[in-house]
Amino acid sequence: MSLDLRLNALRAVVTGGTKGLGAAVVQSLVEAGARVATSARVMPAQTVEGVTYIPADLTTSAGVAHLAQAVLKEWGGVDVVINVLGGSETPGGGFAALTDEHWLAELNLNLMPAVRLDRALLPAMLAQGSGVIIHVSSIQRLMPLPEATTAYAAAKAALTTYSKSLAKEVMPKGVRVLSVAPGWIETEASVRLAERLAAQAGTDYEGGKRIVMTSIGGIPLGRPAKPQEVADLISFLASPLAASISGAEYRIDGGTVSTL
Repeated sequence: MSLDLRLNALRAVVTGGTKGLGAAVVQSLVEAGARVATSARVMPAQTVEGVTYIPADLTTSAGVAHLAQAVLKEWGGVDVVINVLGGSETPGGGFAALTDEHWLAELNLNLMPAVRLDRALLPAMLAQGSGVIIHVSSIQRLMPLPEATTAYAAAKAALTTYSKSLAKEVMPKGVRVLSVAPGWIETEASVRLAERLAAQAGTDYEGGKRIVMTSIGGIPLGRPAKPQEVADLISFLASPLAASISGAEYRIDGGTVSTL
């Protein structure tokens, strides 16, 4: 972003920051002048200069504790926490295909990392009287796909509700909490999905994208969002320019959700 976000030297932690949207968020924050630490189970082959990479499995309480302890030891506190980590690994087939293990896996990927990391890092924010927490939710919480995303959508709905409650609790103490709900983003994983569907349907990549867009009810904009577009929104919300914004969720979905 060419706009000065006044993020110079702010300490930012990003989860899931080595690929897809998370990598775009990391890059955006670095370009805005922030000091950034991020985590992933597998470190990337190519790293961003100046970024601290901490290997950790955030689907476990031990992994979250490792990340939090490493950041607090290095910096003494944090100014921004952005929880991008998420996804869905459950099978299709509707409610009957989902076991207890599938449900717990979705919660441990899409809800609990944020809850645990906030619990570990919020005390330092409250002590300094300032900070920003942003949780990446999903429009799936409003329009789940019964065939494939029931557990994922429910976990993201829980994340949004948790964000709202946390905002009400800590905003009077100087910490802002928000959530961002993207629609379909054209990440590396999304490209692979569209390519696979295209091959199955005997069409090209653009045809594969149309299959995906149709499956989610359409995108009036005519295309998925670029990771950088979502990252720019997140970086703005994390910045002092958004100092009076808290407790809200921002959708960025090309108009997929037709209601207010």
